Amino acid sequence: MKGYRRPDGRFGIRNHVLILSTVGCANMMVRKIAAQVPGAVALENSKGCGQVGSGREIMRRCLFNLTLNPNVYGTLIVGLGCETTRPYELADEIRQVSDKPLEVITIQDCGGSVRALERGVEIAQKLVEDASKVEREPMELGDLLLGTNCGGSDATSGLAANPVIGVVSDKVVAAGGTVMLGETTELIGTEDILASRAATPEVADDIYTIVHGLEQSFVEAGVDVRGANPSPGNMKGGLSTLEEKALGGISKGGTTPITQVVPYGVRPTESGLTIMDTPGYDIESVSGMTCGGAQVLMFSTGRGTPIGNPLIPVIKVTGNCETYARMSDNIDFDASGAVEGTSTIAELGESLYQMLEDVCDGAEPAAERLGFNDFSIFHNQEVWCTCIP
Repeated sequence: MKGYRRPDGRFGIRNHVLILSTVGCANMMVRKIAAQVPGAVALENSKGCGQVGSGREIMRRCLFNLTLNPNVYGTLIVGLGCETTRPYELADEIRQVSDKPLEVITIQDCGGSVRALERGVEIAQKLVEDASKVEREPMELGDLLLGTNCGGSDATSGLAANPVIGVVSDKVVAAGGTVMLGETTELIGTEDILASRAATPEVADDIYTIVHGLEQSFVEAGVDVRGANPSPGNMKGGLSTLEEKALGGISKGGTTPITQVVPYGVRPTESGLTIMDTPGYDIESVSGMTCGGAQVLMFSTGRGTPIGNPLIPVIKVTGNCETYARMSDNIDFDASGAVEGTSTIAELGESLYQMLEDVCDGAEPAAERLGFNDFSIFHNQEVWCTCIP
């Protein structure tokens, strides 16, 4: 396995130049800059202004941490110039902790869109040229931060796809790496099981905090989460209750102790199995793990989904042979042999691990090959903040 060594010693499995918008008003600009510079990746930010409280802090730390993702060689931050995100201040804060290449422009300071586009393209081209000089070098499995997620689940997800991903998760953790489990909405009903696997009493407390805090927020808002989860598609696929879905979902994390719980978009400081407090909405959940430093993500889906991510490869796994046949242009790995009795979970896990190694070495899973770059930061107020660095 080979990767790109970054100044902080971490390894990326991709070598992106990130064109990052700090505010929705600059989204078209980052899109135009990246379109003119092969090798640059645009990441649009839907908000970045007019926010208060923890929603503003979530946004800022996510933008900050995106530039630190190991798959990013360097970043051009593009702002409008009057937003509350304050792009120049953000850049200064990033430079205090990172030696990665980082540039910043604002449309207002450049004197309008035409000049900003010219300047942005000039900077991005130089960053891409410099990035092309970085060569891959050997990395270990323990250098990996693997994200996990599920979407469009059906009955086969908990029987096959999720446990197969869990085998890979255990291999990554055993090698000294980190695995991220998320989707707090879909942990409801399994918090006692997860807490029993906590490495420390403090981690167990954090698990109860995020799950019970989320449930309380639903009660206070008069919302019945079971009206949205399981979704109509989940139920059509054979999932009857939220607890049934959750019991299958947590198997993506394998069997190892849970070493840490982190808020949305925060980089783990401990190796091992980590829980990130993400929403159940797939794109926001995967985006949070990208901000948290995941270099690659495994995504189980029983009914099929096309979503990808601008910065990290997303490997799709299904336990449903019909879905694999129907959506083979979106699905990377067929784990239905575990349901049909033609393969064991362990055998399929080993095959999926081989696919992970191939992707780390440059092979493109379906979403990456198709250019699907879905991204959205979760902006809601946080129900807990005790472990935010």
